Amino acid sequence: MANYQTVLFDLDGTILDTNELIIQSFLHALQDIVPPDFTREHIIPSMGLPLAVQLQQFSGAEDVEELIRAYRTVNLQLHDDLVQAFPYVNDVLERLHAAGLKLGVVTTKMQMTTERGLKHVGIRDYMSAIVTLDDVERPKPDAEPVELALQRLGASSETALMVGDSIVDIQSAAAAGVRSVGVAWSLKGEAMLREAGADYIIHDMRELLTLAGLEREPLEKR
Repeated sequence: MANYQTVLFDLDGTILDTNELIIQSFLHALQDIVPPDFTREHIIPSMGLPLAVQLQQFSGAEDVEELIRAYRTVNLQLHDDLVQAFPYVNDVLERLHAAGLKLGVVTTKMQMTTERGLKHVGIRDYMSAIVTLDDVERPKPDAEPVELALQRLGASSETALMVGDSIVDIQSAAAAGVRSVGVAWSLKGEAMLREAGADYIIHDMRELLTLAGLEREPLEKR
């Protein structure tokens, strides 16, 4: 196993449990646009794509600026009530950071809401690089966001991991020559991540400590 020195993380659905916030925001923004039988099950498969792309898919419209505003309004209103870190995220990031690994976020969210989410759950200070939709011309699944994060960290693709919950995370990592880690708590399902070519699958965030070569904490010391 490689001696991993860098870990990049997707945000929504990977380290931040924003699933319900995202779904509720879409349902609100699209309530007068989509058919009555449009449900959360229509939303889940495309989660991870840029917001504008998703809204274009759902609405069939090219110009979705008004829908974006409606989405972001309710998203900000509900944010702090519905966002939390997934189990063990804070503990694992603390250990990785303390061990000297370089940590970063690679997301298709905009900068403002990315920063808000990281600060809300208390993990912003662990991240030495943050690459958002605002920073790139070609978002995931393109290699650009992962490559930019590595550049900002002064890190090598050969000793880096990219952790994510969606196909675009796996594809972006592969395009950048980085090993990928799929999280089995993804709403999209573990099988989808395996089919996308994830190099590793974890069922518990603490398994990252093993991948990084750090001794895993006993469960009772959570």
